[in-house]
Amino acid sequence: MVLALSILQVVVCIALIVLVLLHSGKGGGVSDIFGGAATQAGAGSTVVESNLNKITLVVALVFVFNTLILGLLWT
Repeated sequence: MVLALSILQVVVCIALIVLVLLHSGKGGGVSDIFGGAATQAGAGSTVVESNLNKITLVVALVFVFNTLILGLLWT
């Protein structure tokens, strides 16, 4: 059980790092990849960025709960 949760923790950790790095900063990001940076500059967040935010939130919650479960199992 602990081994499976530890492997899940590593996978979720790597996914969370990748997802955070995909977020746009002050200039560009995911919107640059799809060519929407110039047209979407004043229009707010795009659909891709909105979906990316939701996916990142879900992965972060899985990371937090998995960390708590692993912490309880190790003690």
